[in-house]
Amino acid sequence: MTQPKLTQALADRFAALALGHVTREYPHKLDHVLTGDADAQTPSHLHPVFHGSFDWHSCVHGYWLLARVLRLYPKGASAPAIQALFDAQLTPQKIAAEVAYLARPSSAGFERPYGWAWALALTAELARHTTADGRRWHGAVRPLGEAFADRFMRYLPKAEYPVRAGVHSNTAFALILALDYARTCGDQALWDLVFETATAWYGEDEACQAWEPDGDAFLSPALTEAALMADLIVAEDFAEWFDGFLPDAEDERPATLFEPVRVSDRTDGKIAHLDGLNLSRAWAFGKIAAILTDEHSAYEPLMDARTRHLAAALDHVAGDYMGEHWLASFALLALSSAP
Repeated sequence: MTQPKLTQALADRFAALALGHVTREYPHKLDHVLTGDADAQTPSHLHPVFHGSFDWHSCVHGYWLLARVLRLYPKGASAPAIQALFDAQLTPQKIAAEVAYLARPSSAGFERPYGWAWALALTAELARHTTADGRRWHGAVRPLGEAFADRFMRYLPKAEYPVRAGVHSNTAFALILALDYARTCGDQALWDLVFETATAWYGEDEACQAWEPDGDAFLSPALTEAALMADLIVAEDFAEWFDGFLPDAEDERPATLFEPVRVSDRTDGKIAHLDGLNLSRAWAFGKIAAILTDEHSAYEPLMDARTRHLAAALDHVAGDYMGEHWLASFALLALSSAP
């Protein structure tokens, strides 16, 4: 099968979607604990940068999308609008307000771990920019990334068990983004802790049953875990681990893991998650196959599954706001490079 590829035209399409929602304040679903009347504030008052895109984490990864598109296609049609947005929003003063929000006693669990991980991903993506503007934006956002890195450092030692859900609480997905941040931004302490935690949680897993999908998942617990291990350990060790974890992958079993999921109602926010599941599976299939290489017996089945999942989802990143406010980020993740 011909593998879909990211093009400048497609990247500009994704950027146009993100530019249309990262500053759109309403509708909005807050992750906000009220401790009194004074806490009843609008999204933009609470979050001067990340108040769009229906919820905080989607807004953060909308900015991640824009940062990646600008880095990959600095002369693209969307570049001037992205630069103007970043100049206006990614300022030390506004990011300081986002960091200050985390200091509220009632914000200890704010966006854990999914929003934490995307904040690290945005920081890492901006760190890859080599222009003067990129360095300035990264300098502004870095305190937010460091704040969430510190939260991971304090949380992971007490998290005795992983979360194997298909939604925001999934710990394997969070660790993939945290690992990329640690590698890109030179945070060796975080890298070491992620390695220690992930190997303890997942290193001995085998014969995965992959009882999925569930009805509102946008992540595959099985494939996301495998994608994390592909990032974490050397290729030879990963191949051995993977063969024990999904021993029938070369035969595309479990079958429900390899076939794209159906989406019955894209106006339903939870059911619309399933378009994201197709995209995140495609991303995971690609990551896993890249480490196994074409010498492995599961390589072609994994790559064929990647193609099928992308074909099932790419036409649906726009259309209804329940999906449109976030799906393009996962499409870009599936079609671009690390993490």
